[in-house]
Amino acid sequence: MKELDARGLSCPEPVVMIRKAMASKESAYEMVVDNVTARENVTRYAQHQGYQVAVREADGEYHLSMTK
Repeated sequence: MKELDARGLSCPEPVVMIRKAMASKESAYEMVVDNVTARENVTRYAQHQGYQVAVREADGEYHLSMTK
């Protein structure tokens, strides 16, 4: 599982980060973002790529678990 930290980044940077990571074709990714827009955009992109996305919120951060 590849882990990505996109805290402090504004869109479209988190989406670009996950897109580059998904080029490796792994079956699971974990990303941490700290704003709602990034959470929504990364979730939408991952689902469009065929991944299931689970979102967990903790201390103002969103942990996105993406699995295929």
